[in-house]
Amino acid sequence: MVNQINSDQFEEKVLKSEKPAVVDFYADWCGPCKMMSPLIDELSEEYKLSMDFYKCDIDANGDIAQKYGVMSIPTVIVFNKGEASKPIIGAQPRKVLENEFKKY
Repeated sequence: MVNQINSDQFEEKVLKSEKPAVVDFYADWCGPCKMMSPLIDELSEEYKLSMDFYKCDIDANGDIAQKYGVMSIPTVIVFNKGEASKPIIGAQPRKVLENEFKKY
């Protein structure tokens, strides 16, 4: 299961991470987010040695979502050395996510 992240932890765990960090921006009421959740969990297990994975509830952490321009959910962003990648917006197939993760 992927760890939750909040505004207080974001800089330390994501932006200052030695490894690329994947953040899944979601909301509990979002149907497509619920569809993506098991896939994100699976990928987190497969890539756990090379990447960190977090889930960020946009309702509880709107400041982070706003800072990174998250306007639609689910949105997945890979952070590498403090820099945000191009967001992956909407429910996507496994291949799309894997292609992005393999860049890191």
